[in-house]
Amino acid sequence: MTEKELLDLGFQKENSSDTIDNVPAFYYYIKDITNGLSFISGCSDEIDDDWYIEFFNTEIPIRYYDHSTVKELFILIEKGIKPKQR
Repeated sequence: MTEKELLDLGFQKENSSDTIDNVPAFYYYIKDITNGLSFISGCSDEIDDDWYIEFFNTEIPIRYYDHSTVKELFILIEKGIKPKQR
């Protein structure tokens, strides 16, 4: 997956607080679906060519590399989100 595809999927770029010569040491992408369900990419300093995303904060990583698979996953998740009751 490319960085452009991550942005197209609604991910937001986050810079590390660590800096080298006043430049963030690395960055990553994150997308919050709902409270308790977020996705995060690998860090820029660990990525070779293809970016991946995974469920945030799981004991065993669940990782996806393919843009179309992630898009389908998000569509399925969004269909299952129930509106809040008033």
